[in-house]
Amino acid sequence: MELEEKPKYGEPRKYDPTFKGPIHKRGCTDIVCCILFVIAILGYIAVGILAWSQGDPRKVIYPTDSRGQFCGQMGTPLATKPLLFYFNIMKCASPMVLLEFQCPTTQMCVAKCPEKFMTLIKAYSNKGDFNYYKTFCKEGVTNTMGIPEILRLGLCPAMLTPSRPFTQRCFPALGEKGGLITVGNNSHFDDGSGKMRDAKDLIDGVKNATVVIEARQVVMKIFEDYTKSWYWILLGLVIAMLTSLLFIVLLRFLAGIMVWVMIVLVILVIAYGIFHCYMEYAALKGEAGSDVTFQQLGFQTDFAVYLQIRQTWLAFMIILAIVEVIIILLLIFLRKRILIAIALIKEASRTIGHVMCSLLYPLFTFVLLAMVIAYWAVTAVFLSTSNEPIYKVFNETACDHSRKTCEPANYTTSLEKAQCPDSECLFAFYGGETVYHKYLIGLQFYNVFLFFWCANFVTALGQMTLAGAFASYYWAFVKPDDMPAFPIFSSLGRSLRYHTGTLAFGSLILSVIQLIRVLLEYLDHKLKDAQNKFAKFLFCCLKCCFWCLEKCVKFINRNAYIMTAIYGNNFCTSAKNAFFLLMRNMIRVAVLDKVTDFLLFLGKLLIVGLVGIFAFFFFSGRVKAFEDTAPHLHYYWVPILTVVVGSYLIAHGFFSVYAMCVDTLFLCFCEDLERNDGSASRPYYMSSTLHEILWKDKAEDPSSSSAQQPDDEDVQLKQQQAQEEEAA
Repeated sequence: MELEEKPKYGEPRKYDPTFKGPIHKRGCTDIVCCILFVIAILGYIAVGILAWSQGDPRKVIYPTDSRGQFCGQMGTPLATKPLLFYFNIMKCASPMVLLEFQCPTTQMCVAKCPEKFMTLIKAYSNKGDFNYYKTFCKEGVTNTMGIPEILRLGLCPAMLTPSRPFTQRCFPALGEKGGLITVGNNSHFDDGSGKMRDAKDLIDGVKNATVVIEARQVVMKIFEDYTKSWYWILLGLVIAMLTSLLFIVLLRFLAGIMVWVMIVLVILVIAYGIFHCYMEYAALKGEAGSDVTFQQLGFQTDFAVYLQIRQTWLAFMIILAIVEVIIILLLIFLRKRILIAIALIKEASRTIGHVMCSLLYPLFTFVLLAMVIAYWAVTAVFLSTSNEPIYKVFNETACDHSRKTCEPANYTTSLEKAQCPDSECLFAFYGGETVYHKYLIGLQFYNVFLFFWCANFVTALGQMTLAGAFASYYWAFVKPDDMPAFPIFSSLGRSLRYHTGTLAFGSLILSVIQLIRVLLEYLDHKLKDAQNKFAKFLFCCLKCCFWCLEKCVKFINRNAYIMTAIYGNNFCTSAKNAFFLLMRNMIRVAVLDKVTDFLLFLGKLLIVGLVGIFAFFFFSGRVKAFEDTAPHLHYYWVPILTVVVGSYLIAHGFFSVYAMCVDTLFLCFCEDLERNDGSASRPYYMSSTLHEILWKDKAEDPSSSSAQQPDDEDVQLKQQQAQEEEAA
């Protein structure tokens, strides 16, 4: 007797007359991971409470004076003094500014910046000038105090220079006149000690002082743009949602026509993008400064500058042309498979027609993801601002205590002040020496990790819920009579009651990989200047490998959730069964399921392209009809980019329902082929449309183990099912 060869990819499922779709009698799976997830969530809540009790978001909103007080904060004595004034801006030219993020000079909150040149010596001789001068001095300065005493105690700056507010800070009003750097229309100024200095000496101080806050300046401008355009952004996202919903509804009734319309429109939209980029490229020919390269321009915080050079539009044009060629070539090579994929999309449309509430499920997922993102962002801000103010010794002459921590309350009577008479105890930065502050970086790490875990869990919950609902439709022999009354709610209840651990297990694996990718990006950024060519190559390989690993894990998780939704197995068993099932049908996976994903991707691309073009013409003011309506912004690309990204997420949310439906039907389809043979005793559960797809697919895959001709009885049965579906 010959030994039977063991199947390479597991045993196909056998015929089971009692199997009627997603199993209702099931037990809890992956309980250990469920318990771990609950403990992690409780710890996450504890971290949030701790951060909210210790943090102070005002530290990233308001500038801070030398005593650690916030300028311009409502409800405080400094509410009417929103600007930060530097006693000696030239001290900001020290390299220590870039290391310690603090200028080694006295800083105080003022109501407005100085508007004219003035030295303490000259102002002291005039009562009116001295009263004006005192508005830029510390408290305690009187008319009876002498100039040496005022300067020795550091109560007033030695001079004032005309300044302008910049990101709530007073910086010298530098300009250029006749090729010379000027401040207040003068190329020289008195530094307060009777010495005349060039205005260009102020440049280094201003540069170093602004390096620390340039990022904040951009963020504040972007925030201001959002405050001016948020309702237009919201309108754009509503348009994207309505467009996506309309597209899905039309796809339900006109799947074949809509797919071809979608393909043609995508090609036309990208072609228009190429044409527009060429017109912009040609229009900039001969313009002053338009031939500057990216390398010569360098990094600019005002991204609108890049749109004024020809190389930007040339790069856009080349990228769009490459995308256009790739899409056209794929459509040519996949033209036969597209017809089969359209039939599969039609079947998915029919399924969604019987589970219409599935189209609203992405809104539930969106709300949960918004809660996760909001909790992470708020916790991150509170954690980053939960440090205590640290004060350090700043001095002009040599001092052994320089840059050491100090206490401002009693510094005037301290040993450090006695040994270094010209030193001051100034606010340096926010930090701390307690146990909480030592492990603050660990709490931030935990916050990021739990964000990934919770976000992936919400996504996994949506996938399993939809998979269970669509599987209940497929395995209903008489559709839709054999389906549950509320398939989405039934599937959601099963997922949360029995498979929270499975969802947590799959999302945990994915979160670990994503966290490793974040760490690799962080290390690559930190070690960029110190890396040699081998190290750069190694980092590049590691990032590429983990990117591929993340995509593979997402694919495995998705199919594992489908199998869990149907059979109620744990994560590892479901992942193994799904993987083997797909490997037994590898050709179909490659040429049928993925082609359908490609067509759905084109749909998302079309919606993003249409809404993005509309947003571009509206916010950029290219259309005169919108010129007065559109808000005036610092960066018009901010709302455009927000609308584009938001439109993609909205379109992805709606099309993900279709994608999940197709994937679920595909796995059930493969299981149906293994369980049944189409005979009267073992009929297929698939509809006549999928039955047609089956034989088209087999015609191109004669080596399929399931390839066999249907008998007359099966044909009659399928014809009867088709007639019933048409009547319904």
